Amino acid sequence: MNQLTQFHNLSHIFISFIGAMLLFAIYYNIQKRFKTVLEEGVVFKRVDKGLLYLAFGMLVWVLSGIIAYTVNHFQVEKTLWYQVTINLVSTLNNLFWLLALYYVNEAPKFIYRNEKNVRLISGVIILTAVLTIAATFLVGDKTINGIKLIAIPDVLLTTFLCLLMGVSFFKTFMQRGLKLVAFIAVSAIFLLFISQLSDLFIYLGTDFINQLIRIVAKTSLVSVFLVLATSWVIQLANTPKPNEMKIHFLDWSLLKLTIPSKGIYNEKIDFGSKTTQYKNLLLFALRRKFKDALEQSIIVNSGGEIKSQTYLTRIIDNINSILELEDENKLERKDLITFIGESKYRLRILPEHINIDEALLAEFKRDF
Repeated sequence: MNQLTQFHNLSHIFISFIGAMLLFAIYYNIQKRFKTVLEEGVVFKRVDKGLLYLAFGMLVWVLSGIIAYTVNHFQVEKTLWYQVTINLVSTLNNLFWLLALYYVNEAPKFIYRNEKNVRLISGVIILTAVLTIAATFLVGDKTINGIKLIAIPDVLLTTFLCLLMGVSFFKTFMQRGLKLVAFIAVSAIFLLFISQLSDLFIYLGTDFINQLIRIVAKTSLVSVFLVLATSWVIQLANTPKPNEMKIHFLDWSLLKLTIPSKGIYNEKIDFGSKTTQYKNLLLFALRRKFKDALEQSIIVNSGGEIKSQTYLTRIIDNINSILELEDENKLERKDLITFIGESKYRLRILPEHINIDEALLAEFKRDF
């Protein structure tokens, strides 16, 4: 029995288990403390489960570590059933990472809250696993020029998901002002990618180097997940509650806004010549105030009523610029506009806290 390998397996098990338990604890605490923020709205329930899926992914790591430790202890790592089990465990881990990215705001748009694409990619992952398992019985441990053939599909899938995670976490931490953590996250995910290569190239590196890279990558990634969870708590704590916000549309390009948690009290905001942003915000307000719950959202994409998410961002940027808010009080898009799913967005302010001047309302309905 290789003591170095078993030391790695035991470290892998306990580090992953502790990380998973911490993520579960943070997730439970978040659900308890911020339930109204996560489940706002009568019809649309938005329970973010990204953190939960990251925790499940770590439990899969625990399972893989236990299997690896048992297999090495009884020295049966060359058996066919072990290869099949490893492929199944890797597939499960990839699925949990993908499901976690579905809830990450800064994930690529073809994944974030896009059920159709996530189901498609999940299907590809499962299909690849099935084909890999079938190939295991046909090819076994066959190698060509030091390349393990049955490892190719899994390494390609892991590379794809590492790329998605790297982009998502980098953008997330940069957006939250954690620049150092953003680079650490990318480094950890890159090490995770490198650690997979020894499964493909059997002569790559020494056993010590390969095991060291694996344990450093996974330890770093656990730490990154914990920082991500902590930053999510801070973000939720700083998100204005819907029942504290009030908006009053006074005239064309002119409105009055109140958000106490951001230090905004009856502040008048004049959009001036930026009437497009004002009209879009007014349209959101009209839908929220006068439509039924299922019709309060607006589709934002190239074929929707608002053609690009850039227009949503400009609304917030204009408000921040006009009010000259301090950095800690600056509004984010999610503070005023919530994402429902499938390119649908809705104003977060409660209908009873939205007021529109009657003359303005009549003029808007006539011109828009």
